[in-house]
Amino acid sequence: MSETSLSALSSESRRFEPPADLAATANVTAEVYERAAVDRLGFWAEQAHRLRWDRPWDEVLDWQPPFAKWFVGGQLNASVNCLDRHVAAGLGDRVAYHWVGEPEGDRRDITYAELLAEVSKAAHALTELGVEAGDRVCIYLPMIPEAAIAMLACARIGAAHSVVFGGFSAQALVDRITDADAKLVITADGGYRRGAPSALKPAVDEAVAQCPSVRNVLVVRRTGQEVTWGERDLWWHDVVDRQPDTHQAQAFDSEQPLFLLYTSGTTGRPKGILHTTGGFLTQVAWTHWAVFDLKPESDVYWCTADVGWVTGHSYAVYGPLANGATSVLYEGTPDAGGKDRWWSIVEEFAVTLLYTAPTAIRTFMKWGDELPNSHDLSSLRVLGSVGEPINPEAWIWYRDVIGGGRCPIVDTWWQTETGAMMISPLPGVTSSKPGSAMGPLPGISVDVVDNDGTSVGELGGGYLTLDEPWPAMLRGIWNDDERFRETYWSKFAGRYFAGDGAKWDDDHVLWLLGRVDDVMNVSGHRISTTEVESALVSHPMVAEAAVVGATDATTGQAIVAFVTVKGSVADDVSAGEAFAKELRDHVAKEIGPIAKPRQILITPELPKTRSGKIMRRLLRDVAEHRELGDVTTLADPTVVNAINAKMGSSSSED
Repeated sequence: MSETSLSALSSESRRFEPPADLAATANVTAEVYERAAVDRLGFWAEQAHRLRWDRPWDEVLDWQPPFAKWFVGGQLNASVNCLDRHVAAGLGDRVAYHWVGEPEGDRRDITYAELLAEVSKAAHALTELGVEAGDRVCIYLPMIPEAAIAMLACARIGAAHSVVFGGFSAQALVDRITDADAKLVITADGGYRRGAPSALKPAVDEAVAQCPSVRNVLVVRRTGQEVTWGERDLWWHDVVDRQPDTHQAQAFDSEQPLFLLYTSGTTGRPKGILHTTGGFLTQVAWTHWAVFDLKPESDVYWCTADVGWVTGHSYAVYGPLANGATSVLYEGTPDAGGKDRWWSIVEEFAVTLLYTAPTAIRTFMKWGDELPNSHDLSSLRVLGSVGEPINPEAWIWYRDVIGGGRCPIVDTWWQTETGAMMISPLPGVTSSKPGSAMGPLPGISVDVVDNDGTSVGELGGGYLTLDEPWPAMLRGIWNDDERFRETYWSKFAGRYFAGDGAKWDDDHVLWLLGRVDDVMNVSGHRISTTEVESALVSHPMVAEAAVVGATDATTGQAIVAFVTVKGSVADDVSAGEAFAKELRDHVAKEIGPIAKPRQILITPELPKTRSGKIMRRLLRDVAEHRELGDVTTLADPTVVNAINAKMGSSSSED
């Protein structure tokens, strides 16, 4: 077996056709693929015309690899495209956000006219505080309306925002504020988490003490908890509420920086991913409209992502608002007020389009069908998945239990760096396979290549690359062009390397195989953790699985699996070992003996960050019997210690 490509072991033959009624009225039909293939730049120019431009562009694309400029010479304002134009079109009374706080009964419905007024006041406030076009503003807020308001106010005056997830530490704030040279920090006293106030301002206080660039800290009063007050601190309600509620927005160049979003770097120093205005807004607006088959006059859309992540930027704020959609914005955790909280929200607001992560879906699977079944979810018509590959059994559960067997699933692949969806089915067009993102969207060009950069053709596994520029692509790493080139463009000449593995199956359907960092080399076979995890979760008793590679004297690396179950496996050793053997045999049957885990640990929980991502890095530490790395970002740090203790007392396969 060649080590230059990924082993593509698993297979999936089930297909689900688009619902006939949805296909009959779909926003996008099959001809769009051909149209985009014939004239890719013309296709994106057509989508850009969905926006309001104050000055038309002179050139669709200026491509000086690896640097792109889209809609060159064009001018627009992102905030105007999200708000003013809808109000001017008579849609001011349409609800932009149904906001749901974590405490029961905490509600705000905000219309487009009201949101425009609040953003206008915030824009005046930023200007009063000395923020100018080209400056950077750090936003560190819970999922409250002021988060979207602050983002749109920055865009309105041409300042780039850098949103930092509210679960990050003071040091993470220091790194991001310092790198961006941020002038202002917008935060809150705290937010609510699992029924109790969770402080935010202490982390900001600790951070800004080390950040001389910060002139002011603007603080939203959310929980009413006591906060320490410094000379740079100002209350949001004191500064923003007294401002005029109308604001004349300026048009900016299509390539005006819109936001920085920091991702973890392999060197430990976070990377400031830079996105600009025109191309980003074009692609997020079109993909949101096309992939969800959005009917803004009737749909209620809910993206469950926090605005601290790119999904929240693209598909909770800019995409939906650019399309005049009505969205749900929810502050809390999935189990705040009960493990059926999400389903009560879907029922209450008659949500039609739901976009969430496989991690959440698998958690709900573990909690049982009776919770969603106790609510009326018949309003749902399209379900979305984002964040990592979704295993087929979770896909089927999502479709059958949440979607009532009638909703198409749009499994989307994209990244912070890509800015917008790149690979996804279209719900009125695509015959979908469970667990597959199917293929590139119109106007997007992908290729799977081997280690030498040679295309694997229509069948086989390898590295996922993008071989043509796209409108929402990152424009660089902030203040570090060389790192940008080295990180994304150096492995394969002329290609953006996404860092993910992928394969084409017998039907030329694309399967994402997760990060190549998570690929295991077992006896010369390069096996994706994603495929083994999917095989484990296809067992009827398994709710979640995480797989890592551990050093093995015989095979180079061996597969170690951590599994949570839906029911209960007896705690006595014989029953646990018998079930582990059953799971090994199940994996061998599903994808082949080479993929049988050496060791399987049954554990009540997997270590996850507050955003719901499984911390495989810590599981690798456990599997290798190393000292555990940083656990401060875990939602529950005790979980990994319990797994570590169990690992020490477990046995491997004979």
